[in-house]
Amino acid sequence: MKYNFLSTNRNIKGNYKAHQPIVCNGSGKISFGQNVNFGVINSPSFYNTYAYLEARGKEANISFGDNVNINNGFSIIAERSITVDSNVLIGYNCQIADSDFHDLNVANRMETDPFPKEVIIGKNVFVGNNVTILKGVVIGENTVVANGSVVTKSFPKDVIIGGVPAKIIKEL
Repeated sequence: MKYNFLSTNRNIKGNYKAHQPIVCNGSGKISFGQNVNFGVINSPSFYNTYAYLEARGKEANISFGDNVNINNGFSIIAERSITVDSNVLIGYNCQIADSDFHDLNVANRMETDPFPKEVIIGKNVFVGNNVTILKGVVIGENTVVANGSVVTKSFPKDVIIGGVPAKIIKEL
């Protein structure tokens, strides 16, 4: 009940199954396909975290396809658009953002990022634990993102990527 009370977003389409509390904030759109699951009982941080979803402004959009499974401690914040396609697995403690959230120009640092860039996670992508995916990234279908990676650029389909910053490790 507490997390539902803390949620401010009322522009939600579709349903999800929450095994862990979820906070949905912002004034943009959040949509869920069929069989979207948040939280894993027998996994780290089940009892002490929640999922955080925020479509910040009215034009922001977060979209989840069908059969998406997301582990504990997940956060996703969109100022523009983030798409998580169907059959995606996301490990615990992962973050996805389509913005720097502050202007990088020092004179305008207190202003919001003037250039948010869409993020797309393709079909059948497997994102490991403790991964950060930054603005402008497109991850091709069937790709695997190794644990602890920071994804700062786009990658094609059918590869394993990893590292800080992520790079291609192997083709599938």
